[in-house]
Amino acid sequence: MQDIARVAVIDIGKTNAKVVLFDLATSSEIAVRTVPNRVLETPPYPHFDTEALWNFILSALTELHAERGFEAISITAHGATIVVLDGKGELALPVLDYEHAGPDDLAAEYDAIRPPFAETGSARLPGGLNVGAQLFWQQQRFPGLFDKVETIIAYPQYWAFRLTGVLANEITSIACHTDLWAPWKSDYSTLTDAMGWRAKMPPMRKADDVLGTLRPEVAAATGLPADMPVYCGLHDSNASLLPHLWASEPPFAVVSTGTWVVMLAPGARPVSLDEHRDTLVNVSALGQPVPSARFMGGRAFQLLAPAGDAEILPVDRKRVLEEPVFFLPSLPEGSGPFPNHRGGWSCEESSLSPGTRLLAVSYYLALMTATSLDLIGAEGDIVVEGPFAANPSYLDMLAAATGRPVRLSAGATGTSLGTAGLVLREKQAIAPRTRIWAADAEPALASYAATWKAAVAAQSE
Repeated sequence: MQDIARVAVIDIGKTNAKVVLFDLATSSEIAVRTVPNRVLETPPYPHFDTEALWNFILSALTELHAERGFEAISITAHGATIVVLDGKGELALPVLDYEHAGPDDLAAEYDAIRPPFAETGSARLPGGLNVGAQLFWQQQRFPGLFDKVETIIAYPQYWAFRLTGVLANEITSIACHTDLWAPWKSDYSTLTDAMGWRAKMPPMRKADDVLGTLRPEVAAATGLPADMPVYCGLHDSNASLLPHLWASEPPFAVVSTGTWVVMLAPGARPVSLDEHRDTLVNVSALGQPVPSARFMGGRAFQLLAPAGDAEILPVDRKRVLEEPVFFLPSLPEGSGPFPNHRGGWSCEESSLSPGTRLLAVSYYLALMTATSLDLIGAEGDIVVEGPFAANPSYLDMLAAATGRPVRLSAGATGTSLGTAGLVLREKQAIAPRTRIWAADAEPALASYAATWKAAVAAQSE
């Protein structure tokens, strides 16, 4: 195999999909193609437009290879998504959008058979956020179609299969609040056996395994070399964590921001995780159980600050800190550290200027992050990646609320870095570059955090 200098990273996010051209020598993204990740609201249920994504992937690979060239393909994708294939390798059922509430119709029946949190480290989540609930609902609601299922495959490896024809699963997606995996036994859960799903699972492979080379028809359609290696790939939040595991000794925490804010805390202090507050156990690409937490922070930002960036004036800051103006959890409801709280403003929403709104929303997201980090016993530096790393108000409040150093990933996102780095034999060669955030130490920030916490506590009474 020739030396690999550039990697095409296929990154299927919940909101957007992209193909990134990653340069290993400079640890940087040098080109990108992106497309919205559409959900089709058509029968039999809301589902991802996998054919549109496939056409986008082929087009992006074709363009990037013709323009810049690359020597390998690696894959990452969001969690809570599973694919069921028939004997011909075609979809037996569409790929369910995990936000669909359909599986809740059988919640009581599913709850009666799912393993306890102590076995799986997987909290009970609404809709299809537990992959086991998805599969159970599909099997009960569409028995004729489900009877044709011969393969149950995780989402990153589905795209690898379409490229190579090789079936595989990988630990980070299979263990991501699915109910399908027992992390302390490093084996499938009792549910997987009880439902007869283990026999449909393809072999487990490591994230950095080369699954194979391109199918002849894919090579012909894209103009890529037929011997192009395709790596197994992994879950996107675990991809963000992986470079830090290569480079650093725990304890530390990685906060991966996007549609979901996912917090992973290697080396955390021992705590009793609360399955009712969206804490869970992920498994890293190295096979290690990792205390984790999550909330839908990017979605909350979209809903609460739809105008996006706005100028925060001194008068906005004065009002937010002195009144104070804050948002109480949760939005969206049903997940995060306060899943049963109904979100709301501390003042009339109509009185909020764009700057006031943006500042208060940024503080809210930081305080939700700090709460979740505390719930999982996170210690050491906090590394923030993704869109929130460009939000100074969020970073200031996170530092104030936790009292711990906040670091920012420089250059490429951790997701791209970790996914591309799978191709290297010496993983330390692609260590993440971070810098300390010079946080605002104004005492008013700590006071604001204390006021918010007290209001949340009162909300719980």
